Amino acid sequence: MLDRLAGNAALKAELGAALRTGRLPHAVLLVGEAGCGAGFAARCLAADYLYPAGGPHAEAVLKGEDTECLVLRGEGASGQIPVKRVREMREAIQHSALSTDAAGRVLFIYGAQNLNGSSANAMLKIIEEPPEGVLFLLTATSAATVLPTIRSRCASYTIAPVPTDECAALLRREGLPGPQAEELAFVYEGHVGTALRAYRDAATRTALAQAKELCGYAAQNDTYRALALLTRYERDREGCLGLLWQLDQLCSAVLRRPGYGTACGGLRPDAAARILRATAEARRTVTANGNLRLTVALLAAQIA
Repeated sequence: MLDRLAGNAALKAELGAALRTGRLPHAVLLVGEAGCGAGFAARCLAADYLYPAGGPHAEAVLKGEDTECLVLRGEGASGQIPVKRVREMREAIQHSALSTDAAGRVLFIYGAQNLNGSSANAMLKIIEEPPEGVLFLLTATSAATVLPTIRSRCASYTIAPVPTDECAALLRREGLPGPQAEELAFVYEGHVGTALRAYRDAATRTALAQAKELCGYAAQNDTYRALALLTRYERDREGCLGLLWQLDQLCSAVLRRPGYGTACGGLRPDAAARILRATAEARRTVTANGNLRLTVALLAAQIA
């Protein structure tokens, strides 16, 4: 299944060789920016580990539906992985029977940077004395954000974005029209998962479309329309952060390729740079729980 991961040829060759020779470490940390495919890579590796011959069970692993796979991820407003859940996983690993179809069992820890001190200590007890046949697959956006006690017990591998032309080809195979595939591959710089989410997820599509509208209003110096759009987010902190992120991607794209400004309402590079400064300031205020209504009003004035 590793061959389904886009790009990253050296990584796939190294992990594939480790699997074939039985030298795969029992704890693997896959590091990659959001949208690079670290989670998908983890599921591909798990499928090859549990079901070397492939088949329906391996496909179920890719879909997150296989019973031999246990999952830990952040919860609640803090996004942290609670120690209670780690202990529950430890019990499940140590006291449940393995399937006769699988070569072992896998515990996914998505977003290992969200392990706090208590949950990391509980996780260490499992990783340092692993039950036979258990593979720990951790993902993180940066190795530096993972606690050293956890990071030092893992073999780390980096998932890289793919070249934009390769990303566009993959998106076309997933059903995207050619021009849209090329645009999303360019805007998101080869982050396949992010591009697919912008195509498939309604909320992400809306945020991208509204970010484009805002770019157009900025190009036209239309503060009124910019404010009318932004007021939809004056009670939606998470939605506002998502919109700011999409604005950053579009403005960065215009700076990399000024001609792309025509797709963003005629946005020029100087205006794109101004928006990037304004979104950085707005993001700091929003993440600090500042006044959201005032923030969006100020943002409208700054970008348009």
